Amino acid sequence: MSMEHMAQPIPELGEFIIANKDKLRNTGQEAEMNRLLTAIKLAAKVVNREINKAGLADILGAAGNQNVQGEEQQKLDVFANHKFIQALVNREVVCGICTEEDDDFIEVNKDTHFVMLMDPLDGSSNIDVNVSVGTIFSIYQRLSPVGSPVERRDFLQPGRNQIAAGYVLYGSSTMLVITTGDGVHGFTLDPSLGTFFLSHRNMRYPAKARIYSVNEGNYRAFPEGIKQFLAECHDDEAGPFSLRYIGSLVSDFHRNLLQGGIYMYPPTKKDKKGKLRLLYEANPMAYLAEQAGGRATDGFDRILDIQPSELHQRVPLMIGSAKLVDRVDQLMRQHSPDCRLHANQLAPAN
Repeated sequence: MSMEHMAQPIPELGEFIIANKDKLRNTGQEAEMNRLLTAIKLAAKVVNREINKAGLADILGAAGNQNVQGEEQQKLDVFANHKFIQALVNREVVCGICTEEDDDFIEVNKDTHFVMLMDPLDGSSNIDVNVSVGTIFSIYQRLSPVGSPVERRDFLQPGRNQIAAGYVLYGSSTMLVITTGDGVHGFTLDPSLGTFFLSHRNMRYPAKARIYSVNEGNYRAFPEGIKQFLAECHDDEAGPFSLRYIGSLVSDFHRNLLQGGIYMYPPTKKDKKGKLRLLYEANPMAYLAEQAGGRATDGFDRILDIQPSELHQRVPLMIGSAKLVDRVDQLMRQHSPDCRLHANQLAPAN
């Protein structure tokens, strides 16, 4: 067999980043980015190992304390948070870390360029019933000078400034899905080698989108615009649409990315500002969605244009296939204009 007909080796995540360094938004710091992703990979493998032992080890159930949002922490929340922070601190690859589980940001290495924000274990309440969960992360280049202590403003950047974002899905296989500003690529963990290999190149939302993901148990508390959209999903003439809702953002997003659909966590009468966190969930997922040809809004405005004002700010989220998100926005403007939250909080154009 001639050399040109031999199968090309499947690149590992680090090899892929190096080979595509010219496409990285932050050219010139590829080695630092690679070290950061190596730390993420290591922590993800440790968390994956513990998740796979769920039911055998004492890692299920509540940890007995609450996070900064007043939510009951699960034991795996605490474990995952610790392991990711430990991996990043030990390698000194970021100047600061901010997580959903901690009150404030953590200072690390003032001589590095990046800050990282993360939800260490999204969907952890599903662990007890063996449902897929995930880790979500977001990477920015700091605004403060390198060599000085990290500042709050380094974390409070609009999502469009992200250098990279991604998630790890702990499911039937473990996948790391990432964008560095040039498309979305998926890497699957080979457990025999402990290595993430490229398995899904240039992931895009398919043209056909017939899945909607929302907790319809909250239907009565939804804005009228959302109710109108759900009525269209239920309409036999417009359908058939399928309701698929796991309750784990990473899992629902991943399925909709592969099969085409929309995930919605709209405002309700109880949570008028939404439920999901702008910095740790909405922004990184919005960056991935747009890089895959989709859209992400709060029902009115682009998620990536919202100027954060708080580390644990909440936001409504409509994310997925562009046509479906556009339709939700249209119906929200028509039927629920009083729900618009961020018209005066959009970051000015660069």
